[in-house]
Amino acid sequence: MEYEPVIGLEVHVQLNTKTKLFCHCSTQFGVEPNANTCPVCMGYPGVLPRLNKEALEKAILVGLSLNCKVANYTKFDRKSYFYPDLPKGYQISQYDMPLNYEGHLEFEMPDGAIKKVRIIRAHLEEDAGKLIHSGSVSYVDLNRAGVPLVEIVSYPDMFNIDEAYYYLQTLRNTMKYIGVSDVNMEEGSLRVDANVSVRKKGDTKLGTKVEIKNMNSFNFLRKALEYEIKRQISLLEKGERVVQETRLFDVESGKTFTMRTKEEAEDYRYFPDPDLPPVVLDNEYINSLKKRLPELPYQKYRRFIEQYNLPKYDAQILTETRELADYFEEVVKNYKGDPKKVSNWIMSEVLRYLNEANKEIVEFTVKPHQIADLLKLMDENKINIKIAKTIFPEMIQTAKDASKIVEERGLIQVSDEGQIEEICKLVLQENPAEVEKYKSGKTNVIGFLVGQVMKKSQGKADPKLVNQILSKLLNS
Repeated sequence: MEYEPVIGLEVHVQLNTKTKLFCHCSTQFGVEPNANTCPVCMGYPGVLPRLNKEALEKAILVGLSLNCKVANYTKFDRKSYFYPDLPKGYQISQYDMPLNYEGHLEFEMPDGAIKKVRIIRAHLEEDAGKLIHSGSVSYVDLNRAGVPLVEIVSYPDMFNIDEAYYYLQTLRNTMKYIGVSDVNMEEGSLRVDANVSVRKKGDTKLGTKVEIKNMNSFNFLRKALEYEIKRQISLLEKGERVVQETRLFDVESGKTFTMRTKEEAEDYRYFPDPDLPPVVLDNEYINSLKKRLPELPYQKYRRFIEQYNLPKYDAQILTETRELADYFEEVVKNYKGDPKKVSNWIMSEVLRYLNEANKEIVEFTVKPHQIADLLKLMDENKINIKIAKTIFPEMIQTAKDASKIVEERGLIQVSDEGQIEEICKLVLQENPAEVEKYKSGKTNVIGFLVGQVMKKSQGKADPKLVNQILSKLLNS
């Protein structure tokens, strides 16, 4: 019997505000434990929370980027549970009236299929603190307590692991594009829980869902889903039932383990927070925020394919970050040649350097107009690709223009046919054995002869002309 998984994701995006959601404490990451705290985020009696306007606006931008409806009237609720890193004994969240609701996210799968995942809600809430375990002792760090989060809850619209993977990837890129979060999984600014069930293929009824936590990388998401799906199928094939529970993914073993029996909403005793007034948003304000949205990743991806006639792979790589996409378009604007040549150079030379140097495109010292200048020199046959690759590291180190380096080092390509022909004749005289091989049918030796000509010209000869002239001389 064949089974299929049904997956929904709950994604927590930490907003990159300067201060916390309900107090003025800094949200800076990596400081001394409990340095970013005050009576409000530590849950002292008698203190009152005050909503951070920047967090509210960024949460609305999240909803708009996910095609959600934004509520004109919303409120905050207390979600009550006990945990050492939750000093108030409750979390300020949203229950029945979320800020954003009923949206969707579209993305393209590797096979070209367009996938649409519906969003149930994207609500605003505060983060809890952090427990650090050391032997038999646990330490509480409340620096994270009160940091603003948007929890994005999808419908169970994903039916294989790849769909969940690419949904999360598109969601992460979207959050980076709109500038609301650095979505760094290692630092915890992007966290994901998965709701997983399996059912017989063809069934419409959902199976018993299990929530999986502790997947702090894309690789771990994939491994956790693979294990959990196999585990549930194995239970059903043995005639056993799947228990609704929360399970923790263990990185070392690659397995999931029971954490706790799954809670229902009533277990949290939600009720409206009496210290926070409802939030009323008019359409004019919501529309003003909508105008701040940039072109989103999938929109830009489609445009790059249509406008620049790029292959899908190129468009996907170039639109992965907003900054890289902007850099590409700036080079194209200055170059005015074939955008594919720009794409080729960025994807090979520029991204190779950035990966090796562990840098982002915003830190790159070579400006877009300088890349355009380099490509123009090749188009005008003033330099060949070998020379271009030779001078590129110097461009990075010195921030000099390619034309300046070529002039200083005397690297202008030799395109004079007479001059190249003289070098070719000399090479043929010095290599009679290779000439005989060519004439006996081993035409691949021409590659060696081209190399010798390039060597004698110190790499300055136009390789196309060298090929043409050698072929003419060898066949005459």
